Amino acid sequence: MRLEGKSALITGSARGIGKAFAQAYVREGATVAIADVNFDAAERTALEIGPGAYAVKLDVTDQASIEAAVKAVEDRTGGLDILINNAALFDLAPIVEISRESYERLFAVNVAGTLFMLQAGARSMIARGKGGKIINMASQAGRRGEALVAVYCATKAAVISLTQSAGLDLIKHRINVNAIAPGVVDGEHWDHVDSLFAKYENRPLGEKKRLVGEGVPYGRMGRAEDLTGMAVFLASDEAEYIVAQTYNVDGGQWMS
Repeated sequence: MRLEGKSALITGSARGIGKAFAQAYVREGATVAIADVNFDAAERTALEIGPGAYAVKLDVTDQASIEAAVKAVEDRTGGLDILINNAALFDLAPIVEISRESYERLFAVNVAGTLFMLQAGARSMIARGKGGKIINMASQAGRRGEALVAVYCATKAAVISLTQSAGLDLIKHRINVNAIAPGVVDGEHWDHVDSLFAKYENRPLGEKKRLVGEGVPYGRMGRAEDLTGMAVFLASDEAEYIVAQTYNVDGGQWMS
């Protein structure tokens, strides 16, 4: 098993992509903290995955919560080896309708949450002196703008930039910081995304999701499980010489 004996914390992992990562990590031998603002859901997910997973309460917009979550991992497993910054929010609107509230909410979770969670994880890894792996969740939306998705695109572009800067700074401590940029990934969140596109593009419900799936060169939308191979690889010893990179896992939607 590629992650045997490793301790991981995955933010926003009570469901969706984060949950798929947690399941894959446990299969590979890691012990995983299911860290989520919805603690009840995190507990249910941890029970579903089994003894290799446990729940941790985490609000990435609250510094005390971030520090408490990292300490909970240290207390339970002796230290943190792997951190995935997966927690994120989505919203869309035309430029002239973007609200300051939406802007601040997305940047608080997607950018500040990633930065300060990364910082706390790195401090823990540095103090332990054994290096580590940090994986940030970017997006194809961080590679280019979209007319209705300005704020979300900007947050994910910031994640790519933070990955580069943190990767260059932390590798001297043998902490590898890299990122994954998914394309369109199916899941319950897409009901919300589809409804927003239906509103602003005057489409029937379900049409945007169908068109998006048809537009992927691979032939369908991604699934959370499509991302787990890269997440395991970047957390493993095989990725030791990979620093400050963002990998597209998107069925061919974006080439960089």
